[in-house]
Amino acid sequence: VQLVESGGGLVQPGGSLRLSCAASGSIFSIYVMGWYRHRPGKQREVVASIASGGDTRYADSSVKGRFTISRDNAKNTVYLQINNLKSEDTAVYYCYADIGDGSATYQYWGQGTQVTVSS
Repeated sequence: VQLVESGGGLVQPGGSLRLSCAASGSIFSIYVMGWYRHRPGKQREVVASIASGGDTRYADSSVKGRFTISRDNAKNTVYLQINNLKSEDTAVYYCYADIGDGSATYQYWGQGTQVTVSS
């Protein structure tokens, strides 16, 4: 199983980005999918998650309202729409997915995509 992220880049403050993460490989079922970020000088932190049925959770008020997580189950893909980007959103964003192969469930991670917010 492989998770491939895309959509990162350099954005000016106030701009928007949509990150994508597509899962491929031997997949029987995908349960929770989500995003973490690792900001410079800080520990990795959860950003948002989404269950297979669409229930979403966000880390805290600093992201809720600006970040929107969604998924396309037919494409095994999770998205993170980030609006009104701030300098403190600069980070490497990692997606993850809890994937079952029919007998067990494992957590997989993407390679990370850099988001830099700067003027």
